[in-house]
Amino acid sequence: MFFPEPLEKDKELEFIQKFKEGDEEAKKVLIERNLRLVAHVCKKYSNSKIDQDDLISIGTIGLIKGINSFNPDKNIKLATYTARCIENEILMFMRTSKKQKAEVYLNEPIGKDKDDNVVTLQEVLENDERNIEEVIDLKFKVKELYSKMKDVLEKREQEIIVMRFGLDGNKPKTQKEIASYLNISRSYVSRIETKAIKKLSEKIEN
Repeated sequence: MFFPEPLEKDKELEFIQKFKEGDEEAKKVLIERNLRLVAHVCKKYSNSKIDQDDLISIGTIGLIKGINSFNPDKNIKLATYTARCIENEILMFMRTSKKQKAEVYLNEPIGKDKDDNVVTLQEVLENDERNIEEVIDLKFKVKELYSKMKDVLEKREQEIIVMRFGLDGNKPKTQKEIASYLNISRSYVSRIETKAIKKLSEKIEN
């Protein structure tokens, strides 16, 4: 990937001044001439799971923020200041991505059926009564309280919620499957699940 050469010091100061006076074209030049710096900072994170092009895009956002907030009156070089902004943007993205690792992807494989066909979460949910969006939303909420579930739910409620949403690392089970496993009626599973979800929802709201 080709990046233009950085500006000479005098030229850089000239364009910084123009930008601070409201010249948007000067800002574009500053961004373009500092893209090489973005690539340099991104190399530090080349071993991360983030695609290199995505890293460049994220780093460029940091560069733009840095140029926007740069104060030429302070005793710091533009490259030094924007390098920090670029790195901060990348680190912020990585922290956010880490928090989202528990996200549920509808099309991710979660197991195989009796015919050895790959089964996705969406297919499991589509075979149940509950609305897909509702289940996904509930799973996010349940995960928030998973660590505190023992304080909120009774043992049977915990057991059903864990199986229902696949919180034990296994694929989510339908109410029918849970009913068969626990040797109780499906309607009873539904009542327990509804009661447990209500308890969890109240806890979230509080």
